[in-house]
Amino acid sequence: MSDNTHNDYIKDDKLRTILEAITKLDYINPDDIPDIPLYMDQVTTFMDERLSSYKRFDGDKILTKTMINNYTKNNLLPPPDKKKYSKNHMLLLIFLYYFKNFMSISDIQDIFAPLSERFFDTSSEMDLEDIYRYVFDLEYEGMEILMKDVVKKFKLSKAAFPKLENEKDNDVLSNFGFICMLSFDVYVKKLIIEKLIDTELKKDKKKETEKK
Repeated sequence: MSDNTHNDYIKDDKLRTILEAITKLDYINPDDIPDIPLYMDQVTTFMDERLSSYKRFDGDKILTKTMINNYTKNNLLPPPDKKKYSKNHMLLLIFLYYFKNFMSISDIQDIFAPLSERFFDTSSEMDLEDIYRYVFDLEYEGMEILMKDVVKKFKLSKAAFPKLENEKDNDVLSNFGFICMLSFDVYVKKLIIEKLIDTELKKDKKKETEKK
């Protein structure tokens, strides 16, 4: 984050705490994923350790055996080879971890289907590891934009309501306004994602089906 953004928010303890929590979020470097296939217990342990910064509560599980088995049953994840999961499985599971928090199973199926078909254990020019690196480079570049947007929404929510005599009432209103702004942002972006799935991915899927 730029120094200007830092100077903007450093005076507010609440916002500083929020932004510091965001900056602590880390992604799994593909170089840290073992190149050898892993058993289920090794997969869940690895994910739990490497994505621990995303936990809301200490007792939360990043991925469980039941989750992974369900992903395979629902064709979100190719079946393991002799009960072992490859590096490509791990990369898909990381994407799944992010997507499952705000997308339906059917939407994730539509997103993953062309990805798995074209880039999972294929001779394509680009493999899943390449895709993963490019995507997270994009996320890294977008982090500063996101932080500035959070700061802007925080300031807008603080100034949105008339100032009341009771400071606690002011806090309640500004918190509610901030949550509403963030929620609306999530809602609109979710609508955009669903529109892309319905107009692009499902259209391509239909064309592929008609060819067969």
